[in-house]
Amino acid sequence: MADSVKIETLFATRVYRAQLPVALNRDLAKTCLAIAAEDRAGQRWSKQHGYKGYTSYASLDDLPQRASVFAGLVSLIGRHVRAFGKTLDYRQPTLAIDSIWLNVMDEGAVHTGHIHPHSAISGTYYVALPKNASALRFEDPRLPLMMAAPVRRENAKRDNLSFVSIVPRPGTLLLWESFVRHEVPQNPARGKRISISFNYA
Repeated sequence: MADSVKIETLFATRVYRAQLPVALNRDLAKTCLAIAAEDRAGQRWSKQHGYKGYTSYASLDDLPQRASVFAGLVSLIGRHVRAFGKTLDYRQPTLAIDSIWLNVMDEGAVHTGHIHPHSAISGTYYVALPKNASALRFEDPRLPLMMAAPVRRENAKRDNLSFVSIVPRPGTLLLWESFVRHEVPQNPARGKRISISFNYA
C-alpha cells in the first residue's frame, strides 16, 4: 500500500527573502523621516484613515526622483525581483516598478489584511525596526475556499498553516506575488517602524 501512495505539493505560494547590506539604512531612515515631517498631504491622508504614523502611499509617487538613496534601493531591489520572477517561471521576463511608498508606523499602528491588485510582485524593504516591532503576516490564498476544513493542530507544519508571520530585521527584503493577502498586526513597539513598500507590474 505505502508504495502506491504519492503526495505532491501543488500551487505553492512562494515568499522570497533576502538580507541586503544595511549601509543604505542610515540615509534611508533619515530621508524617510524628513519626508514624513514635510509631506502635509500624506500626513492628512494618514490621519483621515486612522493610520498611526505616516505613509506616502496616497501622496507621493516620485520617491526615486526625490532622493538618490531611493533610486539606489530600487536598483538593488530590481535584481531580486528579476531573480524571483525566474523562480516563478514568468514567460514575460520584464517587470518594471509600478509604485513605491514609505511607511513610518508608530506604537499601536496596524495595517489590515489586503492584496495589491494590478501588480505581479509586491514587496517590502525594512529600514528600521524597534524591539518587538510587528511582523508581516501572510494568509493562505486558499483560505476563503476551505469551507469545511478542520482546525489545524497547534504543532502543524509551517506549510500547512493558514497564517504565517515573518519577523524581519533591518535590511530584510521580502517579495511575494501580489495576490497574496498580508497584514501588519497592531504594532506594540515604541519607536518608529520604518519600511518601504513597492509593486512591480
